[in-house]
Amino acid sequence: MSFSIAGKTAIVTGAANGVGLAIGRHFAQQGANVVFADMDEKRLIHEMGDAASKEENVRIFAGDLRKKLTIANLLSATIDAFEKVDILVNASRQVTTTDPLDPDDNSVEELLQQNTLTALRMSQAVARRMIKQTGEDHTGPIGAIVNLSSIAARRTHPDLLAYSVSSAALDQLTRSMAVSLAPHGIRVNAVAFGSVMSASLKGSLKDHDGMRDCIVQNTPLHRIASPGEVSDAVQYLASDAASFVTGQIVTVDGGRTLIDPAAVSAH
Repeated sequence: MSFSIAGKTAIVTGAANGVGLAIGRHFAQQGANVVFADMDEKRLIHEMGDAASKEENVRIFAGDLRKKLTIANLLSATIDAFEKVDILVNASRQVTTTDPLDPDDNSVEELLQQNTLTALRMSQAVARRMIKQTGEDHTGPIGAIVNLSSIAARRTHPDLLAYSVSSAALDQLTRSMAVSLAPHGIRVNAVAFGSVMSASLKGSLKDHDGMRDCIVQNTPLHRIASPGEVSDAVQYLASDAASFVTGQIVTVDGGRTLIDPAAVSAH
């Protein structure tokens, strides 16, 4: 089986910055038709506006994907541009801190809406289109959905309650959708990653002394991942090379979830 995604059409959400932007650019470089979707229109135009005007295989779409109408408009724009959709990458993710004791803290609801329910609604809309464009007489896989999750789903941090809950919910959503969509030939997987050198992490490293050393010391491979290393994992799951892979949470964290940061024997 080939890792190639050339000629396939992909929607990548959260594509104005960070890992989502890296995935979209990687897919386009690999010959896929890519719709870069994000709420931040200004940043989206800044990053991809020139490519969208010059490259036949790149389009941009700005809108709030928490709204069902926006999702419908994104799908219509994709079909108008490329006539089909083969791959969905739900890369739209928000990270925020949570005060577990504050009854007015709405971060759990907000991140479940942004990180989990938006992925669900996007997946439902795209899956329906994949089935419609292929017909019921298909044989083999007809499409792939890849969700971007986090090792926060399995680890805990005092300030990241909402992010951890939404990531854990996204992992279970991935498994459930994989089972539900399997009879239609649609595979659903996720990539859960640790620390990746995105623009936001670079900012955090500047603001917090010692943060880089802490991450590196608690990562067996002793470094921070590049966005391209996540993009490669997403490409694998989206390609025909993963034609018998569904419902899996592929971890890209340099081994970080394998060790006990307390370094104390558990027995």
